[in-house]
Amino acid sequence: MNRTIISTEKAPAAVGPYSQAVKTEQFVFTSGQIGINPLTGQLRLGIEEQSRQVLSNLAAVLAAAGSGMERIVKTTIFLTDIAEFSTVNKIYAEAFTGQPPARSTVQVSALPLGALVEIEAVALVN
Repeated sequence: MNRTIISTEKAPAAVGPYSQAVKTEQFVFTSGQIGINPLTGQLRLGIEEQSRQVLSNLAAVLAAAGSGMERIVKTTIFLTDIAEFSTVNKIYAEAFTGQPPARSTVQVSALPLGALVEIEAVALVN
């Protein structure tokens, strides 16, 4: 099985020893994206701004892999406060109209750089 490391400047650089995504013949597996603005390197403020930025970063990584948001089959959302679920869900729904992917949402005690939300995805390629 071939695997290709995916990297784009249109999404924040990895903050550790990992790749933004790995592409195989059929799928692209993204690392979790947080709400860092790739132009400034700064974490957006608030759950709404971070959620929108996370989805934008995710779209950029998928585009670099030759995929797209419409090709996602599964996402996992990590929240530091499950009470923000409805806010994130509303913004998420704007990104996935029609037939949304499968999804899990979990609360975690903390995320890198103090982020409030992180989303990872598996998407089809080709």
